[in-house]
Amino acid sequence: MFRMSQRRQAAGPNNGGLKRAIKYLTRYKYLALQPYLFLLVATLSQLAVPRLVGNIIDTITAGVAAPNPATDTQRALVTAGLAVVAFAAMRGLFAFLQSFTAERNSQSVAFDLRNDLFAQIQRLSFSYHDRNRTGQLMIRATDDVEKVRLFIGQGLLFLVQAVLLITGTLILLFTTNVSLALVILPILPITMILFIVFGTISQPLFMQVQLKLSALNTILQENLAGIKVIKAFAKEPSEQTRFNQAADAVMAQQITVSRVFTFLFPVIFLVASLGQAAVLYFGGRQIIGGTLTIGEWQEFSLYLIYIFLPLAQFGMIITQMGQASVSAGRIFEIL
Repeated sequence: MFRMSQRRQAAGPNNGGLKRAIKYLTRYKYLALQPYLFLLVATLSQLAVPRLVGNIIDTITAGVAAPNPATDTQRALVTAGLAVVAFAAMRGLFAFLQSFTAERNSQSVAFDLRNDLFAQIQRLSFSYHDRNRTGQLMIRATDDVEKVRLFIGQGLLFLVQAVLLITGTLILLFTTNVSLALVILPILPITMILFIVFGTISQPLFMQVQLKLSALNTILQENLAGIKVIKAFAKEPSEQTRFNQAADAVMAQQITVSRVFTFLFPVIFLVASLGQAAVLYFGGRQIIGGTLTIGEWQEFSLYLIYIFLPLAQFGMIITQMGQASVSAGRIFEIL
């Protein structure tokens, strides 16, 4: 029965499990919405800064070019500088609030999942416990719940933040310079295709990590529970070999996962660098032609970072989502 369960899990995780885990947030109603409201304010504050920086640069350029810098120019410079500081402080405050409230909510969901798991395990029949090892159940109530909690507290928030930041940045880029925005637009579908491919490859790998980790935990639990019998029959060397083999299997699988994502990030940064090079070239031509100011070009460059950073963040989001999806499927297989 245990081997049949392993084969069933290896065939693919229950993708609906993660949705069921996220639905646990609905138990907290308004509290569940708080981090996303704070996130919205923090993102809008972040998006305001590059435009202010562009205005500052254009103000300085105009002031230097003028024979006698006007008092109004200096006043505008001070006002813009104070506005940048104010928006940065607002972003910091609301970023803290979003992180704190998201962590609180994720801990609450983990608390509910563990309680529901424990209650369900208590209700299961003797035959079920005979067929399933204690270590398998322990790893689901500890490590699997923690991976789901991390996604709900961090990954899900980062996913919403990335979507908001990319959408808001694209709107601002097109309102700043349409022709220059069209230059970097092809980067988005290329990057998303890369993440979809890597996500498809990585999710079965995460499933294997959890299965091998469960096997390792089972060996550890059985040895600790039966240590007197092991010592009585001098089985320590064979048990050590058995544990080493399980630990080697976990390490090898984790290295395989790391190898996949080690390849992903250089490819993403290569695509981002190509986009930056295109902006440098076409933006420079527009500055020479007089259709783009230096301040607008700097503003565009800063907004471009707001495109690339969320794209790079998707690597971590995919990692957490893949792990959480596998773990949620294992949790709800019992629930």
